[in-house]
Amino acid sequence: MRFAAEVVRQPESVTTTDERPSVRSSLRVHTYLAPSDRLITTPFVVVTLAALAMFMYIGTLLPLVPLYIEGPLDGGEFGVGVNAAVFAGAAICARPLLGRLADRYGRRRVMVGGAVIAALGGFGMSQADTLGVLLGFRIFTGVGEAAMFVGAATLIADLSPRERRAEGASYFSVAVFGGLGLGPVFGEWLLAGDQFERTFIAAGVFALLAMAIAMFVPSYVVSPDVAPASDRVVDDAPGVDDGSGWRRLVHPAAVGPGVVLALGVGGLTSFFLFVPDYSRELGLSSSGGLFLVYAALTLVIRVVGARWPERLGPRRAVTLALGAMAAGLVVVGLVPAQAARWVGAVLVGLGIAFNYPSLMALTVNRVSDRERARAISSFTMFFEIGSAVSGLAVGAVAQLIDERVGFLVGASMCLLGVAVLRIVVVPSGSSDGDAHVGSTESASSAGRAGERAEASSPRPVAGN
Repeated sequence: MRFAAEVVRQPESVTTTDERPSVRSSLRVHTYLAPSDRLITTPFVVVTLAALAMFMYIGTLLPLVPLYIEGPLDGGEFGVGVNAAVFAGAAICARPLLGRLADRYGRRRVMVGGAVIAALGGFGMSQADTLGVLLGFRIFTGVGEAAMFVGAATLIADLSPRERRAEGASYFSVAVFGGLGLGPVFGEWLLAGDQFERTFIAAGVFALLAMAIAMFVPSYVVSPDVAPASDRVVDDAPGVDDGSGWRRLVHPAAVGPGVVLALGVGGLTSFFLFVPDYSRELGLSSSGGLFLVYAALTLVIRVVGARWPERLGPRRAVTLALGAMAAGLVVVGLVPAQAARWVGAVLVGLGIAFNYPSLMALTVNRVSDRERARAISSFTMFFEIGSAVSGLAVGAVAQLIDERVGFLVGASMCLLGVAVLRIVVVPSGSSDGDAHVGSTESASSAGRAGERAEASSPRPVAGN
């Protein structure tokens, strides 16, 4: 890997034409010089592996926690919903700070710290004997996952050439949804009916593995290009601060795409929360196979069709995604048959494959390099906003009426997301809506900008 090891004592901030991050005098920072002509590099792979380990941790907990709450803890469907809200609420509270920490102390420290916090949550849940204690450790899980995701997603955007950011997000999300798909299969297998303690501990070990891998990612990256000023939602001319009021907590460029993401995540949350128990009611021995089917389809599309989101454009790609998810949830909610679970899993997997990469690229391409960590932190915060709101809403509906109605509530959230996308975020005729994200012209200018940035950077030396 090519690193530039910064001298320990530097000025308070360094301003260059390539907008590289500020370097604090008290830190020894290792900065990777990203090439302008390649997407898949060694740091890209290492970051992706760290994310895979972390989301194996999250995936292992997906069926485990609801079953533990409804079984030994006797918390009911509403307890399952509160669990999702607590996890998401902790991440929401942490995210505004995480983007700033990633800028100040480096992406690596945020990722490592998050993995440690998540591991403590997994180990702690293995000893929880009441719902309150379990929810307390879910706070650790939420904060840890948020820190790892913000650090990793920001690095992936840093490492990706501008015209290939949706493609980079697609490859990165293979790790995310690979873990969310394989983790439940592993968790259900290790659980073996009632072995909750050892399964929680195994989940914590995945978080420690993520920590170990994250030790080898760069702290900062000199991006291969600079965003054109015309694409920036917020002016970042010299002397402009980070905003006031709500803008200090949530980057404006992330709000529109984030709301759409939250509504899609709301639909996905209903699938995650109630498929494990509902599948058993219909005679399936476990829900692991359903999670595997949706994850496998997502992974195949993300790898084979990594460039499809850019060719379709966010308006069409996200409309297809949310429409497929809504259809899958309607099938699961209205058809009480085992076959319907599998059809629903396929449709949900199809939807997930296109939703995140397009919205992430739309957000990142609207901000400057200097604002990227805060914008990504704000955007990914909407994952948890969607989980929290839908967890409480769907949990209450399932408790008061029926789990199947909860799936329909999730489907309605997806359809609302389509409306917000097409009317507000990327209306018809929008320059970054129907046109693919990144054009041939921007690709050329991005390559030239990357070459200028690399030429003006210090010569790389060995680092770690």
